Amino acid sequence: MTDGNARTGVWFVGARGSVATTAVAGCAAVTAGMHPPTGMVTETPAFAGAGLPPLSSLVFGGHDTAHCPLPKRAEHLTEAGVLPHGLASAVRAELAAADAGIRPGGPGAGDTRSDEELVTAFAADIEEFRAHNELARVVVVNVSSTEPLPAPGALRLPPSSLYAAAAVRAGCPYVNFTPSTGLRTEALTDAVAAGGLPHAGRDGKTGQTLLRAVLAPMFVQRALDVRAWSGTNLLGGGDGAALADPAAAAAKNAGKERVLADTLGHTPQGEVHIDDVPALGDWKTAWDHIAFEGFLGSRMILQTIWQGCDSALAAPLVLDLARLLARAHEVGLSGPLPELGFYFKDPDGGPAGLSEQFTVLLGFAERLREAG
Repeated sequence: MTDGNARTGVWFVGARGSVATTAVAGCAAVTAGMHPPTGMVTETPAFAGAGLPPLSSLVFGGHDTAHCPLPKRAEHLTEAGVLPHGLASAVRAELAAADAGIRPGGPGAGDTRSDEELVTAFAADIEEFRAHNELARVVVVNVSSTEPLPAPGALRLPPSSLYAAAAVRAGCPYVNFTPSTGLRTEALTDAVAAGGLPHAGRDGKTGQTLLRAVLAPMFVQRALDVRAWSGTNLLGGGDGAALADPAAAAAKNAGKERVLADTLGHTPQGEVHIDDVPALGDWKTAWDHIAFEGFLGSRMILQTIWQGCDSALAAPLVLDLARLLARAHEVGLSGPLPELGFYFKDPDGGPAGLSEQFTVLLGFAERLREAG
């Protein structure tokens, strides 16, 4: 069972972004009893006794190329309606402590360091964070903006893979909550295998794809033929700006399409369009148009609208995953964890439907509980 006095590090890649800021502020608020842990699956009765590190034991740090301090970033999120009024000031000390643990990321403009030099520097930052805070372990979680998929034959690793390589070198479990490459590159295959570390990814399932993972099995179970499934995303903030790049949007859409292909057995007609609307900030509207065929060829339509705050949807899942990976590492698990497919658009195997994924997740909780 987890040592109640041990502390666990959570090292965010993209540590000054909306998701990381919301996670740090939210963890402090829940720990202090200011807000309930709404949206945190690991705080439900099914995970009692699974040995997960307590929220109060989490220590935050990370890498980022941005310079806005977390307390100020939290104020911006309050103005945007993401964080409740008064929370940023109430947890200012916790935000400042996390900000003190953030180190410069990269590579930035004019950075002449090689991939090896960058990985070495990033790993050293993580190791120093672990030693300075006397942490039992550190879980690295990528919550940075989506990057384009690397070009075929690219000579340099993409930034997400540099950070992932640093996590492996520092002996840390790793979570890729983004659609970016991370560990999924041939260049890191040997290092990942030799590291023997648990890892999970990729691309957190927070809104539109969460709904798809519920609806697609419904059509299969009712023997209704899905002819076309189209969607539109309107969003702002850092993600909106990043996904305005067609290459980044293509990386994002790959995961959205996977749940349909895996569940339906084919890829229906239609695409997902992503539009950057800066005025929306961290709020997103996702619309789906589903054309399906019923008995005697009757053609029918289902339309859905999902309106939500990405940061508020993602933050509790990020905290869940950090705790689950920390516990997996503690009990000696290694390699990809398909049992955590519930959390991802593009998971490491396992079923595609949300209900089946949840059943597998509960089984994983029992496995952790039995590990003692």
